[in-house]
Amino acid sequence: MVYVREKFLPNLKQYKYSSVDHSLVSKYVLKPFYTNFVIKCFPMSMAPNLITLTGFMFVIANFLTLLWYNPTLDQDCPVWVYYSWAAGLFLYQTFDAVDGTQARRTRQSGPLGELFDHGVDALNTSLEVLLFAGTQNMGQTWKTVATLFASLLTFYVQTWDEYHTKTLTLGVVNGPVEGILILVGVYAMTGFMGGAHFWQQSMLGAFGLPQGFLGLPDWLYNLSFTEWYMVQGTVVLVYNTVESARNVIKARRARGDRSRYALVGLVPFFSTWVLMVAYLALQPNILHNHLVPFVLFAGIVNAYSVGQMITAHLVKLDFPYWNVLVLPLGWGVVDSFGPVLQQYSPIPGLGWPSALGDDVYQVGFMFCMLGMAVGVYGSFVVDVIVTICDYLDIYCLTIKHPHTEDSGGEKSMQLNGGKAKVG
Repeated sequence: MVYVREKFLPNLKQYKYSSVDHSLVSKYVLKPFYTNFVIKCFPMSMAPNLITLTGFMFVIANFLTLLWYNPTLDQDCPVWVYYSWAAGLFLYQTFDAVDGTQARRTRQSGPLGELFDHGVDALNTSLEVLLFAGTQNMGQTWKTVATLFASLLTFYVQTWDEYHTKTLTLGVVNGPVEGILILVGVYAMTGFMGGAHFWQQSMLGAFGLPQGFLGLPDWLYNLSFTEWYMVQGTVVLVYNTVESARNVIKARRARGDRSRYALVGLVPFFSTWVLMVAYLALQPNILHNHLVPFVLFAGIVNAYSVGQMITAHLVKLDFPYWNVLVLPLGWGVVDSFGPVLQQYSPIPGLGWPSALGDDVYQVGFMFCMLGMAVGVYGSFVVDVIVTICDYLDIYCLTIKHPHTEDSGGEKSMQLNGGKAKVG
């Protein structure tokens, strides 16, 4: 399947990365650390995209230890596992940041770097949800699903914002900087406190506050650390979504476009999640016993949507509203809803028997959805990367045209497939 038509490829040469990072931690702590120390650890011959991919391998290693020690997301792991998750995530953040600096110093900045970087970040999002659930003993429950929804929505909205405003905007407190550092701290603290069970106690009680403090009702006093985190996350999610919507409306008005029509771009995400919630509600066996592979499926569905948006942004295509991966999910919902109608509908004869049932065939179908998602997203990634590399005469993971000072700066004007983002 062709994802980018040849007639749109010349738009790649008009590419210019734009970002605004208001984070004080990034400005005064991380960037000096990256620029003065970390970047010197990488040779000039190493491609920026290879740095990104190498950093992602630390997250993959973390995920594999999760599958080995806590596949049900509700067991304590050896304390060293949590420390390794903290180290792995910090290294991922570091590698993901310095790839931009490496691109600039090797003169490899270009559109492929942005696409590659966003693709890896999108995959990392769902994996970190599982790791976080494992550090909180959330288990295979709706709490994990809610955390996944919030995380994927944040990433989707940020990409949707960039598509319309043409600028990646990071606030004073943002996910790629403070959000990751908080997770690193949570992982390390989990190890220090002896396991994930620590977070399941009442937060107010753990701080020594008495029952009935300030007249708080018992249900509020008894909220665990995990539940307080979810409350805080909900507030931040709503705020960031509203702010992104305001940014989009303002940018489109400045260009003379229909401003509020851009909000339709959020419909694909929410409609997909209506199907996901419906499927899990109709199939509790998947929710409570096979949630990990379903989270991977949901993460790839979101990564595919995000990848389509970034590609459309790079080559100036219309906004991508359609995601083919919702088709099997929709079929699963329809198949599962038939028996519910048969049992509860007041109208005789309404409903239909399930072709899959709720046991082994349903589990097999869920894994087939995951396999289809891997295939479709993999096809998309390979096709788009190969298309861009062929057109710009570059390689993805190696440097095809190294910059030399004797070239008089001509090489630096080429879009040689690295990073253009601010490291």
